[in-house]
Amino acid sequence: MEWTGNLRKMNTELYMNSKGEVQYHLRGANVLEPLDALEMNEWVGKNLRIEFLNEIHCRSTGQRINKTFGEGLSYQAWMEDPASVPSVLRPELSRIHEGIALRDHEWEQKHHNQPHLLYISQTGNFKVGVTRSTNRPHRWHDQGAVGAVVIAEVPYRQLAGEMEVALKEVMSDKTNYRKMLTNVQVDVDELFDWREACFDQLGEQYEPFFLDETKAETFHYPVIQYPTKIKSVTLLKEPLIAARLTGIKGQYLIFDGGTVFNVRRHSGFRVRILTE
Repeated sequence: MEWTGNLRKMNTELYMNSKGEVQYHLRGANVLEPLDALEMNEWVGKNLRIEFLNEIHCRSTGQRINKTFGEGLSYQAWMEDPASVPSVLRPELSRIHEGIALRDHEWEQKHHNQPHLLYISQTGNFKVGVTRSTNRPHRWHDQGAVGAVVIAEVPYRQLAGEMEVALKEVMSDKTNYRKMLTNVQVDVDELFDWREACFDQLGEQYEPFFLDETKAETFHYPVIQYPTKIKSVTLLKEPLIAARLTGIKGQYLIFDGGTVFNVRRHSGFRVRILTE
């Protein structure tokens, strides 16, 4: 297999594949023109070559750039693109439910004035997070979560963000990617213990939005060997990766010897990929 294009973050399917694993797809574009997605799980165990072709294109405008901001954007696009509005990273800032757009009214109505979930996921640690209801379970796949349970469902993003801020006093909202890339075993009991602690922290004010889910979602990833020591590489510093692919988890490719490559971080990078 040989593939040339500008990278985008990997996609996953809604349901597990026949092996009970998260099924990954490589997405990309010829600058801005979308390319057909490729199934990636079958690459695990094979030698993989990723060659940087010394071009980066803004995924919003197609402009050739020297470095990316956000997820594959030029600096100007990062400051102006609807999808990089500050309420993406800080949901509590959203005001579109009041009719006030921070950047783009139509985009924020479609993405932020929609039902959102407040959840706990187990990546390497246990963390709280916010996502649109329609992003379930893909958001957890992107994080490399081995398990997740929903705390509450709310009608708009700002309210979920407000609840998340209240929970930061008792638990993290960050993923430690190094821990995530180890062989983490899901602990469903602790997920539910954390959920109860979050109910207590939030209190009666938010109780109308609490969900009484009795089952956690658990996930398995196409990994045949986890790294003992991790070396994260970027194509700007190492323009050629050539090694045996031993797994895919979160948005990372895991290679023999502990090298890991964040695909999402390289959105817009033009590469040639070959499997042997």
